Amino acid sequence: VQLQAYGGGLVQAGASLRLSCLASGRDFSKSALAWFRQIPGQEREFLAGINYSGERTYYSDSVKGRFTISRDSAKNTVYLQMNRLKPEDTAVYYCASRLGSKYDYWGQGTQVTVSS
Repeated sequence: VQLQAYGGGLVQAGASLRLSCLASGRDFSKSALAWFRQIPGQEREFLAGINYSGERTYYSDSVKGRFTISRDSAKNTVYLQMNRLKPEDTAVYYCASRLGSKYDYWGQGTQVTVSS
């Protein structure tokens, strides 16, 4: 699976943004997907995950209730809807996929900047 994330940008605090990640490859429908983010100098942080069918989602405490992950198998795309953005959400956001227990395919990242 190859992944390409896009949709980042500069927004004000309180705004919403939707990230998209387009996947190519025949294993997309079998893959679990997730979004991570990384702030310079910090470790990559898991945000949200969704199973292969889209029936199960899970979130980190830092974004639960504000971010929503979803997938569209017809479009080979996974989304991250981000609401009520905060300056501390500023980071590079990555999508990732896995067939087994480890996320082993990563997109190139898209920058999200939230101004106060």
